[in-house]
Amino acid sequence: MQNFTIRLANASDLPTLGRLGAVLVKTHFDFDRQRFKAPMSGLEEGYAWFLGHRMKEPGAVVFVAERDQAILGYVYAEMEPESWKELRDEAGFIHDVVVDASCRHGGIGAALIETASEWLREQGAPRVILSTAEQNTGAQRLFSRLGFRRTMIEMTREFPGKG
Repeated sequence: MQNFTIRLANASDLPTLGRLGAVLVKTHFDFDRQRFKAPMSGLEEGYAWFLGHRMKEPGAVVFVAERDQAILGYVYAEMEPESWKELRDEAGFIHDVVVDASCRHGGIGAALIETASEWLREQGAPRVILSTAEQNTGAQRLFSRLGFRRTMIEMTREFPGKG
């Protein structure tokens, strides 16, 4: 039984979304300190500003999972135009999916992804694309269970003395 609801995010959610977005940044940085952006001062406020800005765009959406007026997680998705650089047609992208650590393994992540996917389908997306950190095997299992398949592998090489 689902004991949470999924709804569109609104401006009053932004402080919590900023906190969860900061968790996303810190988690990725801990996975690979050379590849991912380092957490910095004002990270929560910066991520809240970013998501608030994206929420205003017509081709973007942020949904939250909520229980007892507490936000448990969010998903940020967007329609992306055709990309010759990425060798693909127009597609829906799920950029972020974050569930508070205390609420994981309860179906929230899956529900957020499915809600965003349905919204993208309604916008005309022929497919949904997402990416995950190589080390995030739990997320990869979830994405596979939901029908996502591996299509690209990102590889990074650092230059000595840079970054």
